[in-house]
Amino acid sequence: MKKYINDLTVCSNRQLSDDYFILGLTSSDVLPEMLPGQFAEIKVDNNPNVFLRRPISIHDVDYTNNVLYVLVKIVGQGTQSLSTLKVNDTVNLVYPLGNTFNMDGVTNVILAGGGCGIAPMLYLARHLHQKKIKTTILLGGRTTIDILESEEFKKYGDVFVSTDDGSMGEKGFITNNSIMKQLSSFQRLYCCGPLPMMKVFAAIAKQQQVDCEVSLENTMACGIGACLCCVTETDKGNKCVCTEGPVFNINQLKWQI
Repeated sequence: MKKYINDLTVCSNRQLSDDYFILGLTSSDVLPEMLPGQFAEIKVDNNPNVFLRRPISIHDVDYTNNVLYVLVKIVGQGTQSLSTLKVNDTVNLVYPLGNTFNMDGVTNVILAGGGCGIAPMLYLARHLHQKKIKTTILLGGRTTIDILESEEFKKYGDVFVSTDDGSMGEKGFITNNSIMKQLSSFQRLYCCGPLPMMKVFAAIAKQQQVDCEVSLENTMACGIGACLCCVTETDKGNKCVCTEGPVFNINQLKWQI
């Protein structure tokens, strides 16, 4: 798939909480095709102390209005600077990067996103809905504030929620949500979030013999496989997450689970 380096214009900056925001980005040109699971490397021009681009998942794409959405968690200077962007500011992107989820051969699937791990899941849910694949969505976070975009997800499937403190949905870790007792009734599990969470999901999926794909969140400084800082160990040797991933079937990964 062709990659682009373009300046996009900020058309919205919606603060979800103190820690999360969604940027809407548009262009005078028609946005290129983007697939669920892919990401962009975003240049931070408004902070001289930030030198590297920031890898950000594609959260959603509205082709009718020519808008690309990215959901961002503020974790450092780079993402803090991006949170201050205003309408009509410009930002440079290298995109779309990485691979996509396998959506073939399934009719009933479950998506699981923990915290900012829901970022690539909304666009995936949209695609699955368009393909008329029955989709169940599991969202998790430490508290209510970390449950993001639940109303948007409800457009595409049944939504179940877990919070560590019980402030929304079921109390406890997302991996212990009661819907997981029905995992064997699904044909595939897609998940993204903290590595320990994904490893637990992978272990449960293997035990239940359910196909499982994960979207890794390794540090990806360049996005083109040059810096090698995002390497992960697979059954075919070390692979760059930015070019061979970020989506991997768990059978490809050499995880201790």
